[in-house]
Amino acid sequence: MKPRILLDCDTGIDDALALLYLAPLIKTGEVDLVAAGTVHGNVAPEVGALNTLRVLEDAGVRDVPVAVGAARPMAQAVSLAAEVHGSDGLGEIGLGDPEGRPIGISAPEQIVRLARENPGELTLLAIGPLTNLAIALLLEPALPRMFREVVIMGGAFAHQGNVTGHAEANIWHDPEAAELVFAAGWPITLVPLDVTHATVVDGEWLDRLAAGETDRARLATRILVFYAEAYRRQLGTRGVVIHDALAAMLALDPALGEYATRPVRVELRGEHTRGTTLWDRRLHADEGDRPPVKVAVNVDVETFRERLLASLL
Repeated sequence: MKPRILLDCDTGIDDALALLYLAPLIKTGEVDLVAAGTVHGNVAPEVGALNTLRVLEDAGVRDVPVAVGAARPMAQAVSLAAEVHGSDGLGEIGLGDPEGRPIGISAPEQIVRLARENPGELTLLAIGPLTNLAIALLLEPALPRMFREVVIMGGAFAHQGNVTGHAEANIWHDPEAAELVFAAGWPITLVPLDVTHATVVDGEWLDRLAAGETDRARLATRILVFYAEAYRRQLGTRGVVIHDALAAMLALDPALGEYATRPVRVELRGEHTRGTTLWDRRLHADEGDRPPVKVAVNVDVETFRERLLASLL
């Protein structure tokens, strides 16, 4: 059965690259993008919805319902990421308005409705903060049993955080929502910074992309200029980490990764550690009835890089 994806995103630059990776597979019928919803994170959700429509339309994909979701976290002030993605979320390249417009229901409502209509059939690909998933879970407590799989880009374990020394952005933006989701028993695959940072692409990869003649390659090249400058401060050289595209690829081809299965918790109270994802590595650890999460711990880096580049070219 071909993958049927419900996307939850905060469309900034790496979300856009995930969409551009999926677009040719959607167009050939190998993947069904059932719908998308947006959440606060890289940008405000209404901006993210327009960005999602812009990128899909630019890649030749239309008629995907896009819903606007939560505009703020559950228990803290909202914080956006203009310094990494630009004030518009797409590297400030001045894309025009999309032809499509967001639909009339909220992203959490859309999650619940589609899960009820397609029990056991959908993969929920969550590449932003988890507020929409948490709200949907409060609306429908049986939701975790209704999805085939939930693939989440988020968290950091042995790797340092990218917002604080310990916390990864998607979890840090709404720790309460993430803790609610991880505790609920969804069939989760978690794709943390430990594996996404291993897939960093360098200047040579970016040059190969810039030589491409497809609309997807041109758009990706334009938006990655801003992203590469933001990453230069972290990496000390020209390159980028395209986190969300790895999560999308693992959702379609899980054999690309290696996994460990552990309960995952989110630190909610630490002054310096709020938003940190934690697992107990001890063999004798007693986690009680805490549900396990499948965590990606290793990936085929070269296959990811070449497959992503091929999809754009």
